[in-house]
Amino acid sequence: MTWEVLTIIGTIAFAVSGAIVAMEEEYDILGVYILGIVTAFGGGALRNLLIGVPVSALWDQGLYFTIALLSITAVFLFPNNLLRHWKIWGNFSDAIGLAAFAIQGSLYAVSMELPLSAVIVASVLTGSGGGIIRDLLAGRKPLVFKEEIYAVWAILCGLAVSMEIATDAWQLYALFIIITAMRILSYTYKWKLPHKPLKINH
Repeated sequence: MTWEVLTIIGTIAFAVSGAIVAMEEEYDILGVYILGIVTAFGGGALRNLLIGVPVSALWDQGLYFTIALLSITAVFLFPNNLLRHWKIWGNFSDAIGLAAFAIQGSLYAVSMELPLSAVIVASVLTGSGGGIIRDLLAGRKPLVFKEEIYAVWAILCGLAVSMEIATDAWQLYALFIIITAMRILSYTYKWKLPHKPLKINH
């Protein structure tokens, strides 16, 4: 049940996030649906490629595709409130999607009895892969590669699940709330990782 709930939450959050970005970039209806679907499922596809699961496994997720399509349709038909408050809703849905999918990716890798390094990779790719693809298709700098703290929270998810700090349903939901809150706080208060711009004089 925890797995299914996290997958549904992440699917809705990232599908909405992708649709909002597409509409902000003035994509047509086909572009809105494609970007929403890619954002919701791109991270899982990348994860499957790297940990050896056939990508075709994604096509077994009929229910989640339906949920994603309904979410995108709702955003497309009733965009005003969402787009008017993009900075709030966009980053909030992104934080929810990151937390839900990072935990889900960690659980997936642990269920396959993969080592800690693979669990962390699965967590990061599932949590941020869709957002990376979304930003690239929208012609934006991927959020995860900028100085904002983003992928770090996915790494912490992988550590918590792999080291069995969070195993029970209530612990996983608590982890979900903590990671979502930390992502929102890091955006709100502009927490940044160290970065060093490189300027080359010609």
